Amino acid sequence: MSTRPEDENETGVVLRERVEKKVKRPRMYSVVIHNDDYTPMDFVVRLLETVFHRNETEATAIMLHIHNRGQGVAGIYTHEIAETKVAQVHMLARKNDHPLMASMEPEEDASENE
Repeated sequence: MSTRPEDENETGVVLRERVEKKVKRPRMYSVVIHNDDYTPMDFVVRLLETVFHRNETEATAIMLHIHNRGQGVAGIYTHEIAETKVAQVHMLARKNDHPLMASMEPEEDASENE
């Protein structure tokens, strides 16, 4: 390995500038549950408890938000996990003969707004 004279200090020790790599946080996605007129409220609460690990109080509050506003965020995850959660919602809903729908939406990146 050859060294350039400008890389050496008076003692003959080679100095190099350390380049720090910035690790970018992965983009996050909201898993959104959509209201329908057929899926029972208690099914949605159980689904929020099992798939999204919400306690009964949180699950009930989210379910009521979905019911009253037409949709609501069940959780925020990385892309792969959000995809899996959406698939789990659809699988459990179909298995129980409910038309419940879920989707995922990208979260706004705070650094994009600066």
